[in-house]
Amino acid sequence: MKGHIKERSPGHYAIVLDVRDPQTGKRKRKWHSFAGTKREAQVERARLIAEIASGGYVEPSKQTFEQYFTDWLRDWAPVKAGPKACEAYGYWGKHLIAAIGAKPIQQVRGGDLNRAYREAASRGLGDWSVKHLHILARRVFGHALKQGDIKRDPSGDVDAPSVAPKEAAVLRAEEIPVLLRALQGSDLYPIIVTALGTGMRRGELCALRWQDVDLDGGKLEVRQSLEQTRKAGLRFKQPKSKHGRRSITLPTSTITCLREHLVHQLEQRMQLGLGKPAPDALVFCNLDGQPLRPDALTDRFARAMVSAALPHVGLHTLRHTHASMLIRAGEDIVTVSRRLGHASPSITLDVYSHLISSKDTAAAAIEPALREGLG
Repeated sequence: MKGHIKERSPGHYAIVLDVRDPQTGKRKRKWHSFAGTKREAQVERARLIAEIASGGYVEPSKQTFEQYFTDWLRDWAPVKAGPKACEAYGYWGKHLIAAIGAKPIQQVRGGDLNRAYREAASRGLGDWSVKHLHILARRVFGHALKQGDIKRDPSGDVDAPSVAPKEAAVLRAEEIPVLLRALQGSDLYPIIVTALGTGMRRGELCALRWQDVDLDGGKLEVRQSLEQTRKAGLRFKQPKSKHGRRSITLPTSTITCLREHLVHQLEQRMQLGLGKPAPDALVFCNLDGQPLRPDALTDRFARAMVSAALPHVGLHTLRHTHASMLIRAGEDIVTVSRRLGHASPSITLDVYSHLISSKDTAAAAIEPALREGLG
């Protein structure tokens, strides 16, 4: 293994290595730029030669971050992520590209990522948005390291941006009747009653089928979700984790509402000459049986809330409201987590810890045993 050093200017050297092309077997030269003393350049040359000899050498990539990210998003991201997630990656990636896109991916350092996060924050991105940039950077650079395209993952040198705790918005008890009265008689009413009674996500509500609802048994099964993306449109997908596929018991009022909704749905179909729906028909759908578009559902609900003078209420607030009612009623956090389909109770605690009573009765609970033992 050979290599030599060529001085380009004071304090700047080119380390030239003779390496063998693994495909052709021919020898070729690889150039590395180095800034420092001649002695330090000699040490770096020796290190590179040792890496080549041990098989740990990574050839410097000439791709810029933007080029590498574009290839990753097209060829690799879809392997593990769905269209919705890839769409989000493309959005967040634009902010990283704005800061480090022109820089060779091999030369990106932790300081470059910190600068990218600061610049994104200065453009108005919130704490959570900036943290999403860091999560994306971890994915991209982690992939590059695993593939041998870089020697060091710069995202590992940067702490995750801090996110200020934020309490989940919930409806107050007196606001729930106002909400329901405002929607009564509309086709949104049964959806909202079900959302409040189960804590289901928007996509899960849009994907619910009658064959997964047991009104006599007072429960339903969450088996899938409906996802909406700009490019791929609508698609049904399986839950993210095994905990997302779950059984949820139904409050009596929700059962009554769903029975009435089923009767109304049958009457509508008869009037249109469509006959009885198939067992796999959607519970909440358009007149022709086609699924509701999740984004359109969110928009309709927002407009209805403005009309009801509850402008702060978003569709996802109903899920938070369901969880808060259970916690305040004394339901244990594991049960709440299972109903919500969280991958872990710790996620539930992170979101709703502010609702859990901080009353500490441990001292009083242990006192009888201590009193008896101490006599």
